[in-house]
Order: sequence, then structure tokens, then C-alpha cells
Amino acid sequence: MQKIILTGPESSGKTTLAQQLATHFQVEWLPEYAREYLQKLNRNYKEADLLKIAKGQFLQEENALQNAALKNEKFLIVDTSFLVLKIWSIVKYRKCDSFILNQLNEQKQALFILCGSEIDWEFDPLRENPKDRNKLYLMYKKELEEMNAHFIEVKGSPEERLEICLKKISEI
Repeated sequence: MQKIILTGPESSGKTTLAQQLATHFQVEWLPEYAREYLQKLNRNYKEADLLKIAKGQFLQEENALQNAALKNEKFLIVDTSFLVLKIWSIVKYRKCDSFILNQLNEQKQALFILCGSEIDWEFDPLRENPKDRNKLYLMYKKELEEMNAHFIEVKGSPEERLEICLKKISEI
């Protein structure tokens, strides 16, 4: 089974593309655990919350992988990555927990889809970086290159992004 992980700056179309891919391939997709966690938090998040988010994401991915395997699904579509948590940690706190780094290392075999930052930023109370999305995009790209990860860059409209992904995935 191939794990397909969407990554990139906030408000870059990751969730939309995850849903489109899941619909196309008729598989389940795994939403971002951070959103679920933060929506239940009745305070501003702290650095320690990132590790809790990472562990929750890990558990959800493990369960999703087992369920997808039981269904003989070809893909597991994941709407985030430990790369998001790494960059979030470094930008916000200038360091990253080793658990997050270790989990990111385990994701090297996945196919990453790096979503471009040209889509208009949409307000969401959980989003923080409307002005530096291109800088963040370049950080994601550099990290993926340094990991020697297999990744696809997607830009353009949601329809164009889906078309690019479907073409590249069919070549795998």
C-alpha cells in the first residue's frame, strides 16, 4: 500500500486535494489530527501540545493503515505530515522534539504532495501565517529535497492540482 501524504503551508489546499484524491481512488483519507486537537483546546496551544498532536497523528495513522490494509486499499491518503509539525515547531519554537523527527524519518517511503502557496489564504481561527506562506513553502521543499523524499509539487487551481497528481500517481 502506498501512503500519499499532503504537505505544505497552511491554507494551501491540502484538505481539498486529499478529499479529491480519496474520492477518485475510492479510498478513505485521514484528516489532520492537529485540527481536531486544537478545536477541543480551550486555551492557546503551547510547545508541549505539538508533541501531543504528533502522538495523536501517529496513532490515527497506525489505525488508518490497519483499516486500509484490511480493505485491501491501494492508497492511504493523509492530510498532513510530520514535516508540517517539524516546520511548525522550528518556526514557532526554534526546535523540534525527537519524536516528531523520528516519525518524519519513518515517512520517507511515502509519496509526498507539496501544495503550492498561490491559493488565496482563507481565514480560520487555527491559522497563523497569512503573510509568509511562500517562505514556508520553500522550507517544505528544501526539507523534502534534503530527505531525498519522493514528492510532487502541485500548483494552480484545485482541478489542475488533481490532474497533476493523477498523472504522476499513474506513473508510479
